[in-house]
Amino acid sequence: MDNSMKMRATMQGDVADVKVLIKHIMETGLRKDKDTGKIIPAHFIDLVSATLNGKTVLEMQWGVGVSKNPYFNFKVKGAKSGDKIAVSAVDNLGTNFSGEVVIS
Repeated sequence: MDNSMKMRATMQGDVADVKVLIKHIMETGLRKDKDTGKIIPAHFIDLVSATLNGKTVLEMQWGVGVSKNPYFNFKVKGAKSGDKIAVSAVDNLGTNFSGEVVIS
């Protein structure tokens, strides 16, 4: 699996607007493989966190109800152009995903 993350962060007034797309299959563990009839094991992102210049600004716990290739958007007050936003995620199998972007 490609554990890629696409990010963009832009200033809108005095607030940074951050957009994140994580490439992930997000399997619920409830679907059956149409060829074998066996249950496809659960494989989903558990935890997501974001930092602004190393300081945590967001923490989320996810589960099986989040769709494939999840996209999310958040805003951060107190940021400025040139600051760094980093996002990390871990799935239920221990795979780590990470990305960072400089606010423009």
